[in-house]
Amino acid sequence: MTLPVRVLAHDASSPELRANTRDVSYRGLYFLTDARFEDGTEIDFILTLPQQMISAGDVNIRCHGKVVRIEPSENGKTGIAAKIDKYEFVPARAPAA
Repeated sequence: MTLPVRVLAHDASSPELRANTRDVSYRGLYFLTDARFEDGTEIDFILTLPQQMISAGDVNIRCHGKVVRIEPSENGKTGIAAKIDKYEFVPARAPAA
């Protein structure tokens, strides 16, 4: 399942990373990125379930997890597999008027 994901920065000097998942389940996710990660790194990320999946509109799920696998891909990006340790549903931002 391909979903938008935002990987949140752990410090003010790091930008937020935007990517799309290649696979996602309630236990973990896999996404491709240009950014560097290390095995075992804790990450926070927000998955967005689009309105097409949920009739009430976009739903954001804030997750905390850990990188469990890193692998190169054919297109020069890095594949990141992360397990989800905990999650919570958070309101989606209203569109700007």
